[in-house]
Amino acid sequence: MMRYAGKVALITGAGRGIGRATALRLASEGAALAVLDRDGPAAEEAAQEVQRTGARAIALAADITDDAEIAAAIEATLAAFGRIDVLVNNATRALCGNLEQTGPEDWRSELEGTLTGAFLVTRAVLAPMLKEGRGAIVNIGSVNGLLALGNPGYSAGKAGLLNFTRSLATEYGPKGIRANMVSPGTVQTGSPSWQKRLARDPQVFEKLSRWYPVGRVGKPDDIAAAVAFVAADEAAFVNGANLVVDGGLTAGLAPMIAELTLEVG
Repeated sequence: MMRYAGKVALITGAGRGIGRATALRLASEGAALAVLDRDGPAAEEAAQEVQRTGARAIALAADITDDAEIAAAIEATLAAFGRIDVLVNNATRALCGNLEQTGPEDWRSELEGTLTGAFLVTRAVLAPMLKEGRGAIVNIGSVNGLLALGNPGYSAGKAGLLNFTRSLATEYGPKGIRANMVSPGTVQTGSPSWQKRLARDPQVFEKLSRWYPVGRVGKPDDIAAAVAFVAADEAAFVNGANLVVDGGLTAGLAPMIAELTLEVG
């Protein structure tokens, strides 16, 4: 499929993990990519990987909580490609596992890196999208925004991102711009938060798998596939939706169900 032929996608937090996988997926379907990450070398590596597939890509080093850096990144994207058709707000920040560990600065940092940053980038991208009269925005949420699963600051940011998505969808849908959310469950990535967990317990992903009805945690490509669908023209009637991509985690508590079944038997 070449659903993105002639289109330009800007992805934040695209240096690794879900963002990088999404960049490669959209590139494989014809998109030109603006690969944005706070980590400049990671953005450059990801852009080079996209280029090796034959797709066009530029690397952008920017902090999504800095207005000036965002403006420069948008300007560079427009200078390179002339337009922005798709925005994927993937960048996020997760620092503290529970409330006791979370100080005021941690809270502010997690909300800024997860929610405010998405707002600032979206605000900057809306003008060029409105000029074209169309666009697709995909915010990467989390099951943490739906359930209490730790990381309270990050989770609050993801819950806020869901309402922000709905606000975008209702206000800008009539102007040709759709907004949707993709909410992953546990995804095996090399993010700093997961690196810390792996350092404490190298078997953490195996242990978490028992909670997932499909028998495993997610892969970045699982989320990239969902993003590729909701941002494509074939999803033209999908607006304001939250596509939960969690292997059935939020459908029910599989280990609890197993225990109840045994108890009944």
